Amino acid sequence: MTAQVSPVTGAVSAYARLVKYRFVLDFLLCLIVGWTALEVSSRLTGDTLLTLLFFALGEIGVLSAVMALDDVTGIEDGSDDANYLGTDQTALRPVKRKPLLTGELTVQQARRFGYLALAWGAAWWALAIAYTPHESLWVIVVTVLLLVLSVQYSWGLKLSYYGLGEAVLLYSASAFVLAPYGLVTGELNTLILVEALLFGFGQLLIAGYSNTNDISGDAAVGRRTVAVLTSPLGNRVFLGALTTANLLVVVVPVLAGLLPWWWLLVLAPFMAVRLLQYGAFLRNGDPLIARGRGITAFRTVVACMIVFNLLHLGLW
Repeated sequence: MTAQVSPVTGAVSAYARLVKYRFVLDFLLCLIVGWTALEVSSRLTGDTLLTLLFFALGEIGVLSAVMALDDVTGIEDGSDDANYLGTDQTALRPVKRKPLLTGELTVQQARRFGYLALAWGAAWWALAIAYTPHESLWVIVVTVLLLVLSVQYSWGLKLSYYGLGEAVLLYSASAFVLAPYGLVTGELNTLILVEALLFGFGQLLIAGYSNTNDISGDAAVGRRTVAVLTSPLGNRVFLGALTTANLLVVVVPVLAGLLPWWWLLVLAPFMAVRLLQYGAFLRNGDPLIARGRGITAFRTVVACMIVFNLLHLGLW
């Protein structure tokens, strides 16, 4: 006999899937990266912890808004219907991820939730900026741009429909590391810049393979991703260029003498996973498997960066 699910539990589950809660949890790892990159003496101070708490609460709201409004756009322009219902379903991308497609939520509910989540996020980030003693102009600019641009990926200005989606994603994901670190310290150094870029490339190379899988659906509704705008060969070259750039972000700071040699040793597991991802994609051509490896690569690089920070700056 099938167990009955209460309306409240069903609604919570639907909204959790609307905002892609696993995606939100992965993004919250930016706070751990930034926190471990702080000097040991400042990690547990009240100002640090409260600033990071304010930013985290805002981040949950902003990311929830991004995902909810993205699904609203996807249902309204038909791209989600084409990319999910119009293709063979696999365990790698079940339609259950889209509660608007399954009818568990209405477009009006999702849109209202997205607006409220965005307002929630903006309020907490405004509080974080007002609270921090380090009111560096660059930090305020990065945070405000993050708030404004992140939701414009497929809603509002719909920048991904004009060939700017990859740039927006790289900036936004990187800024999620830079902004809280800057709010706490007011500083920008080589280590946090490199780690922010690695965090950004981690998300970009997940999206790149997702976009490869969604070429037909995106093209039908005018979403101009690189995968849509180029040939299959051009897209493979583009993904190879992103992979190369990602690895150069790891290697170049060491060659330039900006990070110690053993940074490469700590990041070696990540580099191996990243190379495996692209090499396997060239062999089997399956973008969803490559996307799954991209998630593994992202979590691996986060773990590697945290280990490096703790070894380099100290545990306590």
